[in-house]
Amino acid sequence: MTNSANKSNSVVFQTLGTASGKQIGVMTLNMEKALNSINLEMVQSMFAQLKLWQSDTSIAFVLLDGAGEKAFCAGGDVRAIYHASIEAPGELTEQATDFFEQEYRLDHLIDTYAKPILVWGNGIVMGGGLGLMMGASHRVVTEHSRIAMPEVTIGLYPDVGGSYFLNRMPGKTGLFLGLTAYNMNAADAIYVGIGNHYHEHDDKQPLLDNLATLNWSDEAASNHQLLTDALSLMGEQAATPQSSNLERCSDEIDQLMTGSLDEIVSKTSEMGHSESWLARPIKTMLSGSPISLQLIYRQAQLGTELSLAEVFRFELGLSVNCCAMGDFSEGVRALLIDKDRSPKWQYQGIQDIPTELIDKMMSSPWKSQSHPLMNLS
Repeated sequence: MTNSANKSNSVVFQTLGTASGKQIGVMTLNMEKALNSINLEMVQSMFAQLKLWQSDTSIAFVLLDGAGEKAFCAGGDVRAIYHASIEAPGELTEQATDFFEQEYRLDHLIDTYAKPILVWGNGIVMGGGLGLMMGASHRVVTEHSRIAMPEVTIGLYPDVGGSYFLNRMPGKTGLFLGLTAYNMNAADAIYVGIGNHYHEHDDKQPLLDNLATLNWSDEAASNHQLLTDALSLMGEQAATPQSSNLERCSDEIDQLMTGSLDEIVSKTSEMGHSESWLARPIKTMLSGSPISLQLIYRQAQLGTELSLAEVFRFELGLSVNCCAMGDFSEGVRALLIDKDRSPKWQYQGIQDIPTELIDKMMSSPWKSQSHPLMNLS
């Protein structure tokens, strides 16, 4: 296998040769100490490289992974957005708009990419990392995968397409994941459709060695099937993933998540979960941003009517509104800046929040003709 590399500080781009003469494009998030959290520079470089490989007939498919063993991608590096929001409270900032717009463009490109994209989702996959993963055609989870949408803890909501994929999960699972930031294992991820292949984490190099021997072609559809077959065949030799609490307790989750948000909070507050797997996610939910809880509940009411492009347009407005008038700045301060883990949310409970505030946050700050993602299709 030949190996050529072009290295930047934050993302490594490689091409791996194969016996067929075609190449595998490899993108490795290279911020191991930051758990491969993505910043604007990384988003821009990945978008540009994917565009190049899209029209490069020598590239059969793309592999996206993260440096080190701990994480594929722990989310977005939101510190620059935080500092901009602090300096201009109540205003839509250029930093927030630019980051979320370009992040969503990258996510949309991955989802609509003609060539196969394989994401190796080993270790932590959270927030923005899930945005990268969900659009890929082939999504591998391992025994070390730990996947979550923890935005309720920082005054945000599950963005990066969460309004699309959470609402397509079984029963009320998507709402549960959004409200509680529940930490999924591989079996959970397979159950809800986040992962579509399971491998042991040690399988990556043998898998690449095998993929280098296959007869890749110029036909994207043929390459999709070839990759699917190879992953499925090797996956059959992997040990069965852990059991899924989400699947095993689906009826309990549906019952807990049924009703108004007031009813859901009341039910979860009154039930004794101290000895249950639900203890931690319920605690996270009840200590999360009340504004975020309202937004996540509203998000779940969107259903499945919106296209992915429409979802990203909606989410861009909601995300910048969270930075301008929600709990985002305080959540990031408490978790990432001061790290005191004691956020002082604007409101003590969901009943205290004016309906007009949530309505305003759910409304786009742009007219449709001037929307930054107007040309997304």
